[in-house]
Amino acid sequence: MTSHTPRLTPRFRMQWEEAQQAWVLLYPEGMVKLNTSAAEILKRCDGSRDVPALVADLENAFGASGLESDVRAFLEVARQQQWVAW
Repeated sequence: MTSHTPRLTPRFRMQWEEAQQAWVLLYPEGMVKLNTSAAEILKRCDGSRDVPALVADLENAFGASGLESDVRAFLEVARQQQWVAW
């Protein structure tokens, strides 16, 4: 996963849902309400950056460090759910 560039799969569309006051993933059968961390990661899954660059962007944006293992774990779950592909 080191040099892969994750992106949302075409089946899902991410958008802010005012009624939910949250980012959601929409798909033909329904909707997945995202927590703040998941949304911030998925916003960056546009196929333009690899995982290390995505992690660096998150750490820079939130003044944090040591996020790599959590981001990788989430991306693996997102891949299994078919939310993202490489």
